[in-house]
Amino acid sequence: MLKIISYPISTIYYLCFGLCLCVFHPIQWVCLNFFGYQAHKKSVDYLNFFLVRCTNLLGTTYTFENTESIPKNVPLIFVSNHQSLYDIVAMIWYLRRFHCKFVSKKELGSGIPSVSYNLRHGGSVLIDRKDPKQAIPVIKGLSEYIEKNNRSAVIFPEGTRSKTGHPREFAQSGLKILCKYAPSAYVVPISINNSWKIVKYGFFPLGLGNHLTFTVHKPLLVKEMSFEEIIEKTERAVIEGIKIK
Repeated sequence: MLKIISYPISTIYYLCFGLCLCVFHPIQWVCLNFFGYQAHKKSVDYLNFFLVRCTNLLGTTYTFENTESIPKNVPLIFVSNHQSLYDIVAMIWYLRRFHCKFVSKKELGSGIPSVSYNLRHGGSVLIDRKDPKQAIPVIKGLSEYIEKNNRSAVIFPEGTRSKTGHPREFAQSGLKILCKYAPSAYVVPISINNSWKIVKYGFFPLGLGNHLTFTVHKPLLVKEMSFEEIIEKTERAVIEGIKIK
């Protein structure tokens, strides 16, 4: 019955979601080209505020736990499991003071109003999953950017979204580059729960009434430990915080 009810609600949701993307695309352009980075960043923040509000139409709610433990005014590397695109929308809005920049696949860099523009011009980086060598200098550039500007990179080491919520094995290469070239950064593990349930039927209809939780774990100062220790502690913290129901 809930799935049947979701059809008309999902239709309304997608209309609102698409409208937000189309409206904010020219707003982003104006903000960036006439007022610079800070104005563009504000436009992206509020785009994602409205996208989060759109998901409230689906009965989706959000809780971010332990955000007070996140260090301020230092480079950050958020490392998280990945369950759906709603992970990204929520992180941009609820962690907006940390200026989140994403390591994304290059396919997202074109064809999507607002989203593609922000990925190309907002400080995030696009990588070709079929060409690992291309990713190295790109991620290195992101590392140097967050190191210089005290901003944050977000990486999903699983490489792709988990359709069932169960974590995949972490790949190490991207995180290793970020740590190497942002030595003063803190790695901040985050466990995401229930995001996958929004798309448990696929992209239409969408799941209703889900409570998404984002649990922030103890930050790890990169220069205080070896990379092997960082990846082991980070993966363990993220996985232990995932609860499949």
